[in-house]
Amino acid sequence: MSVLLSARGVAMHFGGVAAVDGVDFSVAEGELRGLIGPNGAGKSTFFKCLTGQLRPTAGSILFRDRNITGMQRFAIARMGIGIKTQVPSLFDGLTVRESVMIALRRFLAEREARRRAQAILERFGLDGLAETEVGRLAHGQRQWVELAMVIAPEPALILLDEPTAGMSAEETRRTAALIRELNARHTLIVVEHDMAFIRAIAHTVTVLHQGRVLVEDEVAKVLADPRVQNVYLGRQVQPA
Repeated sequence: MSVLLSARGVAMHFGGVAAVDGVDFSVAEGELRGLIGPNGAGKSTFFKCLTGQLRPTAGSILFRDRNITGMQRFAIARMGIGIKTQVPSLFDGLTVRESVMIALRRFLAEREARRRAQAILERFGLDGLAETEVGRLAHGQRQWVELAMVIAPEPALILLDEPTAGMSAEETRRTAALIRELNARHTLIVVEHDMAFIRAIAHTVTVLHQGRVLVEDEVAKVLADPRVQNVYLGRQVQPA
């Protein structure tokens, strides 16, 4: 498989603190990669560098062999990278259908946007809530609406930052199924703390610790690695 996204030596410093400290990372077309690590490991900061929310202090990021380092968020999004953040960013006064339509109207005529919106709502099991205001939805349903908005423009790469945060066990299982289904058409990188969830969706996992890559391997090997177990227990381990 060809490399879709590649980061080389990416660093992000805030004053004297290195939140991300020389990360080398790549993901292939069609892959579903897990990105894990304890709190403060640099996962969300690294995501923000990939999507243009932060300009890296050092290093480079290539998407389909094009250097996107420090590009504006809207330009990166137009190239085919979508991101879902930890907290849903939605307009509570809009209906579920209107929310998805917002993401489609930028590049589709009204009739085609409506057709595509309906197909997406059915795909996510949200068609029965299409005319419900987002502000009236349960937390898990709000997460699914935002995910539907992210995938609406059909991005090549989807970045999900803790997509199951605050979800019930049943909602988490459904989200895992949705992500596996999305992987048939999209490349995904998923940040999560829930080890069982990562085991359910990912084949390869990258572990960040203190802003650097600690280990990267098949999910079963990573979760059995003493270094990974130690950092989740709060013990000091030196990244490789």
